[in-house]
Amino acid sequence: MSTSSPAGSQLSASLGTWQLWGIAVGLVISGEYFGWSFGWATAGTLGFLVTTLMVAVMYGTFIFSFTELTTSIPHAGGPFAYSYHAFGPTGGYLAGMATLIEFIFAPPAIALAIGAYLNVQFPGLDPKIAATGAYVVFMGLNMVGVTIAATFELFVTILAIFELLVFMGVVAPGFSFAHFVAGGWSGVDHFSLGSLTGIFAAIPFAIWFFLAIEGVAMAAEEARDPKRSIPIAYTTGILTLVVLAIGVMVFAGGAGDWTKLANINDPLPQAMKTVVGASSGWLHMLVWLGLFGLIASFHGIILGYSRQIFAQARAGFLPGWLGKIHPRFKTPHRAILAGGVIGIAAIFSDELLSFGGQSLTANIVTMSVFGALLMYALSMAALFKLRLSKPDLARSYKVPFYPVFPIIALVGSLVCLGTVAWFNRMLAGLFVLILVAGYGYFRLTHAQRAAQPVAELAPEAE
Repeated sequence: MSTSSPAGSQLSASLGTWQLWGIAVGLVISGEYFGWSFGWATAGTLGFLVTTLMVAVMYGTFIFSFTELTTSIPHAGGPFAYSYHAFGPTGGYLAGMATLIEFIFAPPAIALAIGAYLNVQFPGLDPKIAATGAYVVFMGLNMVGVTIAATFELFVTILAIFELLVFMGVVAPGFSFAHFVAGGWSGVDHFSLGSLTGIFAAIPFAIWFFLAIEGVAMAAEEARDPKRSIPIAYTTGILTLVVLAIGVMVFAGGAGDWTKLANINDPLPQAMKTVVGASSGWLHMLVWLGLFGLIASFHGIILGYSRQIFAQARAGFLPGWLGKIHPRFKTPHRAILAGGVIGIAAIFSDELLSFGGQSLTANIVTMSVFGALLMYALSMAALFKLRLSKPDLARSYKVPFYPVFPIIALVGSLVCLGTVAWFNRMLAGLFVLILVAGYGYFRLTHAQRAAQPVAELAPEAE
């Protein structure tokens, strides 16, 4: 396979540290607005708090470890490139497909939440039509240039953080710790074996608090100084998200009857409604400004999935026409459109994805989590492999407490993957089916990869 970079396949390196931080937090911040409350339905407030803390430890150690890979191999393919460099084409395929599943299935869940928020203000508006409209608008914004897209991402992320702080401040007068702990162990007031089961069953929804922060790796080729700016963006980003996740969950749970917030797409407006009433101006402000949190993640993940599709197409793992960039805007416009078509199809796939006693949104979230967890495990395995096989690879950043942190992240991701599969067997089967079908395509397209000139998947070792 050639390692030259063909004309028309070079991204523009223009992103600074603040923009990367905005992407890191913005990719995830919608997880503070919706999705996590499904975890209360299985674990209760206290049980889910335990789940969230366990998952936060996994993510913290993972991000410190993942940063070493991102700065050593600043490539738009992110995990795809790391596993390719560590394990060859088959490893690259598996990590790349897992990442695609994560980043392509996350946006439709967020788009449905955008539709649900808009439906609060406009009851006659079909949430699915609103979700489709969101795709059209933000695919267009992602096409007009990465600097514009990243600056917009930073702006809406800051507004989203501000709104979460406003939410906590407004509901604080109605907060009661008694509300939060009532039935906090899977619907009962004491810990039991059922509570332990609920804690593990709720893992996908705790992951939703942090899912996709690793998407900054997909912007590494577009960073001006990735070896300096990416570690700062990742470290400050994960700290920001942990604080917001705990704060939002505790304040929402203590605002009233938390059982009414489980299994809905708009828990924050409903929590605020119990404190300030349905006609309060605060509530309407939350709905409108709360959209910024959803938009930040939606917009950022479109950026992430498009770079992943682009990188794999450029390497011959996907059809080559998806690896072209716009001659004027220097963005992977075809990859943006391709991921959007799949996402919009998922929005209208009630009959296919509504099963197992969970809503369409919950199942889409869980499918995205399957992809993320497999990718996390493969990335940590790649880190260990590259430490052994490429000891001279330039590493401007090294994970602290090696090998403890990557071991915690690897074991945590495998335990979570097994647990999520156990509690979601039909979705696990669908996930495996997608991987197998993709592998069939991978085996049939060897000639395509051999003929496709691609950018190097890793820098030269020093």
